[in-house]
Amino acid sequence: AKRAYLIAYNAISATLWFGVLAQVVLLAAREGVESGKVYAGLERYTRVTQSLAGLEVVHSLLGVVRAPLFTTAMQVASRLLLVWGIAYNFPQTTKYSPAYSSMLLAWSVTEVIRYSYFVFALGGSVPKLWTWLRYNTFLVLYPLGVASETWLIYRAIPPASKLDEKYGWGLWAVLATYIPGFYTLFTYMLKQRRRILR
Repeated sequence: AKRAYLIAYNAISATLWFGVLAQVVLLAAREGVESGKVYAGLERYTRVTQSLAGLEVVHSLLGVVRAPLFTTAMQVASRLLLVWGIAYNFPQTTKYSPAYSSMLLAWSVTEVIRYSYFVFALGGSVPKLWTWLRYNTFLVLYPLGVASETWLIYRAIPPASKLDEKYGWGLWAVLATYIPGFYTLFTYMLKQRRRILR
């Protein structure tokens, strides 16, 4: 039952993120990344899709999967901050920013590969190409995602401070955690990469 649940969870997640990826590419190519159309078309859908990933913290906590709790929680929390605390709360700084499109592109490619990789792994056989993609694409996609996220957070600080000074200071504090946070996640993936691809 656990395996069936995890296959279903990962397959649904991969499909939802593929929806984000397809729409980002389509809207960005057709309307441009500064038109506000990517935001208008995807903000709510991405918020719901990303919120579903909150279950991964529960999975880790309950031992359903062998994922490190701290790393998982850190990644999910930063994503939830971006979809709820930044994109949803501050459309004025997010809507027309190319960083919103590049963030969604980095996230969606990463997640389509990651979730489908888990589906293959749970099924008992991962294609070589998928293993290669899983442990190589992050070298480009993580820095792209982090650069986009930090820019969007930084841009939201002035309007956040206007609402409440503590909100603004909180976002500065979040930005400060990105350096050790990125280092932790990136080195974790590099270790995994060395172990898997050797």
